[in-house]
Amino acid sequence: MWKRKLCIGTNDQFELPVPEQIRLFRKIGFDGFFVDYTSRADIKAQKKIADEIGMIYQSVHAPFGRMKEMWETGEEAAAELMDCLRACAENGIPMMVAHTFIGFQDHSPNERGLENFGKVVAEAERLGVKVAFENTEGEEYLAAVMERFGDSPAVGFCWDTGHEMCYNHSKDLLALYGDNLIATHLNDNLGIRDYEGETTWIDDLHLLPFDGIADWADIADRLNRCNYNGVLTFELNRLSKPDRHENDFYKEMPVAQYLTLAYMRACRVATLLERHEI
Repeated sequence: MWKRKLCIGTNDQFELPVPEQIRLFRKIGFDGFFVDYTSRADIKAQKKIADEIGMIYQSVHAPFGRMKEMWETGEEAAAELMDCLRACAENGIPMMVAHTFIGFQDHSPNERGLENFGKVVAEAERLGVKVAFENTEGEEYLAAVMERFGDSPAVGFCWDTGHEMCYNHSKDLLALYGDNLIATHLNDNLGIRDYEGETTWIDDLHLLPFDGIADWADIADRLNRCNYNGVLTFELNRLSKPDRHENDFYKEMPVAQYLTLAYMRACRVATLLERHEI
């Protein structure tokens, strides 16, 4: 029994329908889960299962494939995010996690994009749903959104430990947004593979904690310094990225064995936080 609840994201790499994943998470020991947004009908059915078996439906991860469009025309991309917010509100799910950008070449946030995100934030405020903006590539876009909307009661920060190590070049994102921290995506990786420091999406491995180079004692200290007492949420991949093999041995495990190992690692992280409490 930990002071903090342990949560894991569903994933098509787990080779089970999402309802079966949710039930297996509960059987293994996890307290909650999050999902990627698909449809309102799916969210409603998943929430019913969560309520029946006593699971925390921690958040819905908004679609992110169109996030570059948010800084261009943006109307359809913003509508997609607001539809996800409404699905959360209709089913009593307190949080939507969202990216602010996708891509590695552009570094120029603009007023058009901020206006589009403003519509999303206003809708979140109206619905009473939190939006946790996540650190990904394009941290300039996250910075612009947090500077403009960080004081909104509907806005918070979702810290992805693996993204920080590769996409953000190990820059201390909690030093910037720790006061806004409301969610975590905990995972490990090997940092940046390119010696020249160029990042790509294949650096984002989402390994189990302690299988990469992350300093988990330091992660525990940093979370405690932020006085973070929320759910510890893990976002993990079972399959390797193209032309990489770091996750291959996970694939060799039966799904239940892999998820049990994930739970064991999550318990180790929870223990570190309790040992390092300030």
